Amino acid sequence: MTFLLRRSVTVGARAISAPHSQLNFHRSGYATLSTASPYFNNESSGPSVTTSIPGPVSKKAIDELDSVFDTRSLNMICDYEKSVGNYIADLDGNMLLDVYSQIASIPVGYNNPHLHATASSPESINFIINRPALGNFPPGNWASILKSGILSVAPKGLNQVFTGMAGSDAIETSYKAAFMYRRRIERGEGVDFTSQEIESAMKNQSPGSPDLAIMSFKKAFHGRLFGSLSTTRSKPIHKLDIPAFDWPQASFPVLKYPLEDNVEANKEEEQRCLAEVEDIIKTWRCPIAAVVIEPIQSEGGDNHASPVFFQGLRDITKRHGVLFIVDEVQTGVGATGKFWAHEHWGLDSPPDMVTFSKKAQTAGYYFGNSLLRPNMPYRQFNTWMGDPVRAILFRGIIEEIQRLDLVKNTAETGAHLYSGLKELASRYPDKIQNLRGKDRGTFIAWDTPGRDAFLKKMKTVGVNIGGSGESAVRLRPMLVFQKHHANMLLERIEQAYKA
Repeated sequence: MTFLLRRSVTVGARAISAPHSQLNFHRSGYATLSTASPYFNNESSGPSVTTSIPGPVSKKAIDELDSVFDTRSLNMICDYEKSVGNYIADLDGNMLLDVYSQIASIPVGYNNPHLHATASSPESINFIINRPALGNFPPGNWASILKSGILSVAPKGLNQVFTGMAGSDAIETSYKAAFMYRRRIERGEGVDFTSQEIESAMKNQSPGSPDLAIMSFKKAFHGRLFGSLSTTRSKPIHKLDIPAFDWPQASFPVLKYPLEDNVEANKEEEQRCLAEVEDIIKTWRCPIAAVVIEPIQSEGGDNHASPVFFQGLRDITKRHGVLFIVDEVQTGVGATGKFWAHEHWGLDSPPDMVTFSKKAQTAGYYFGNSLLRPNMPYRQFNTWMGDPVRAILFRGIIEEIQRLDLVKNTAETGAHLYSGLKELASRYPDKIQNLRGKDRGTFIAWDTPGRDAFLKKMKTVGVNIGGSGESAVRLRPMLVFQKHHANMLLERIEQAYKA
């Protein structure tokens, strides 16, 4: 059975009539795409794998690259000119459905026409060739760029932003803000630094360099720079040989699945973890300035907790005067079916800071309390302090998300995909275990034995997919990923598990 719906889709200033969906129903029961996506009139009709991955052309390019650049973490070498929408191409002509999307970083598809127009605009070109040092020499329209872009989607209650270059940068500067805020409150508003503080700071000693801590959670990932790395707990390879701060880690809830069958056990686990958090805050050897947490632990294995847990965590931090930092670097910008994942929690008061990067294509942290802005200039500062070109690009991304209602699309597609995976899990219970991510958009994962072999097998059936933690398969499709893409993915997953 085949059906076809059409609608007019605006790309930049151009309207095109593109097939909404034309689906062929196969024996597997999944409907697969046979014509173009409504968001991209030139998107591939499906995966195509004609050589091994890497193929001969890619292998030659990898050898050349390896002579000047470390390729040991290489996944695949890509042809970005030929990649379109949800599909990524390699140099050998293979075309893969990409549900990893540059480690969750592509929001609205490869070679999105609106982003192409945004990046090609005179405004962007001006900042590319005349890059401003934003702290010293911002352009006259920097406030307008922030208000019309980054701040237009600010989490509720957070109306200011510090812009940065990458996720780790956003995290590190949020930690600095937390420490400066803590000492500002302890010292008293308007009290100057003492001569002892000034002198000891230059020796990396107290009181100028105070003994303060950031609390994170077991299995957390917050980046690979020095400060952020001290709060990263996902894999030893990230941390080995690197000096670290003596900062505490608390237990993140280890939930049992399916959730509906383990309500009481999971409730007890979350309460245990909250009690541990409060005990650490009370007993740690030095004051804890902030608690940092991911709404869904991503690199650590796609670990979830309930809104009740996060509400409890917010209550604890407020009760003890500890700042609450929510790391939305990977979960933000629509991936969970809401623009910010912490919107699922229903908090009575907002987080103190929310970090962002990845799908935003820029980075930084939001905040609302003006006391989080340092009391003197140059305390939170670097040459670039972000990049106006990337801020303009985020504005373009926001425009595409709003124009196409992509957060809603992701919520609906995620529900459809989760339902299909749940059905697959019932037929392959030994291979799809601990399915998680219900009602969290396309931010879905499961555990599978022999995970790394499965990821490689998926390439042979035309899907680029990623893992997290020790055994999790994680899905990180783009916001333009739709139900017909989901059907195709389900079919290819089943094909890989059958092989």
